[in-house]
Amino acid sequence: MLYFHWIFLLLYVLIIVGSMLTVLMDNRQPAKTMAWMMVLVFLPVVGIILYFFFGQNTRKERMISENSLDQLTKRTMFEYVEQKNLTIPEEHRTLVKQFTLQNWAFPFKDNSVDIFTDGYQMFHALLRDIAQATHHIHLDTYIFADDALGNLIADALIQRAKAGVEVRVVYDDVGCWKVDGAFFERMREAGIDVHAFMPVKFPAFTSKVNYRNHRKLCVIDGLTGYIGGMNIATRYVRGRSHPVGRNNKSRSVGRSITATNTPWRDTHLRIRGASVYGIQRAFLVDWYFVDRTLITNRKYYPPLTMEGICNPRHPSPIIQIVTSSPISPWPDIMQGYVRILLEAKHYVYIETPYFLPTEPVFFAMQTAVLSGVDVRLMVPYTTDTRLVEWASRSYVRQAAETGVKVYFYKAGFNHSKLLVTDDNLCTVGSTNVDFRSFENNFEGNAFICDRDMALRMKAIFETDMTNSILYDDLELKKRPAFVERFLESIVRLLSPLL
Repeated sequence: MLYFHWIFLLLYVLIIVGSMLTVLMDNRQPAKTMAWMMVLVFLPVVGIILYFFFGQNTRKERMISENSLDQLTKRTMFEYVEQKNLTIPEEHRTLVKQFTLQNWAFPFKDNSVDIFTDGYQMFHALLRDIAQATHHIHLDTYIFADDALGNLIADALIQRAKAGVEVRVVYDDVGCWKVDGAFFERMREAGIDVHAFMPVKFPAFTSKVNYRNHRKLCVIDGLTGYIGGMNIATRYVRGRSHPVGRNNKSRSVGRSITATNTPWRDTHLRIRGASVYGIQRAFLVDWYFVDRTLITNRKYYPPLTMEGICNPRHPSPIIQIVTSSPISPWPDIMQGYVRILLEAKHYVYIETPYFLPTEPVFFAMQTAVLSGVDVRLMVPYTTDTRLVEWASRSYVRQAAETGVKVYFYKAGFNHSKLLVTDDNLCTVGSTNVDFRSFENNFEGNAFICDRDMALRMKAIFETDMTNSILYDDLELKKRPAFVERFLESIVRLLSPLL
């Protein structure tokens, strides 16, 4: 029995030493390396479990071959090369080139965009487009709930599948953990090709639970695309926002969502035109990931006619569909945010439901403020998770002390992920300003170079401001007691895991 203890201790030491060598050889930022070293040394057993789930460097893995990626991308490349009179604004050429070179996210002109900030309107448009589909429907979502809205969407997809339309669905396995398998099986029996993204069969023995597909994409007939922050669940069409006066001061912040009728505020785009090719490419990469089927047929990239899409009297927005993932060589969307913040001349407005910024993004925000740029951040007053709210407090306080104007949205839970800058650039998608979105999740955003779109997005932010309260009007601004600051600092250490 004594030998068993020694053997166990020896195995544990070998695992710890091996893990420490792996962390060291990953050549991460010194601060991250030292943090994981301390976790492994000073948290026996717990430390190795945390590293197994959250510390492994997945960017070295190649889950899709370069050859396959080339084939999945070549259709969009053909159309990109064929575009005539494509002029990239001078102020954004560096950003556009960055996304093109490192992400294969080609800029496309000849687009029209509808912006939805209301779930009723968005899902009404989506159901209408689904009903009119004649060739294929490609749906990629983090949550596909087995509720009234989820079944309504499922019924619409089933109806089109029975009419001979190709329907493919990708849902995230962790995002849909609470959904009974019979919900998806009903769609499969109707002829819909349904796949779970990176299934997690034994959560206690895999790190897959930490790397999820958080994208919300839909492509219909290769002509119409959707991208944004709305999942398929009734909470996105729940209730209507009730404005709260700007002068209505509050003594606290961060009430957890408990009422079932809490209004949800989000932002989603419906795009028609050439950039739908970018959304299609993003979906087909995910499809290859889950099905190992390489779909490159040109019929999924049909010829586009701009009649009825763009107004020839006005230049259409230039759009890049940018994706990021933990297996990409670089954190593409995070690097885009950093560049936008550092190149901004006048202002940057950001909405995010979770504010747990990575060090490069937080540093860029502070640098922009200190350069005289008007940086405004909007986060929910009402949160959907108490732990994240506690973890974000110190970041919010630090940002406000630097000079970032922080607003707390009070007319419900603001799940919107948007950024707008200098009346000429904006982005909407699934990416939160947190560690998980920037480093762990599979995300997708539309980056749009266009004055009209930027002004529309700016107007949305300013409307949300009327339903918000400034950080300066909250008791949160006061220096908290030692115990509260200590707890915030402890929870902040978990930011990369939340």
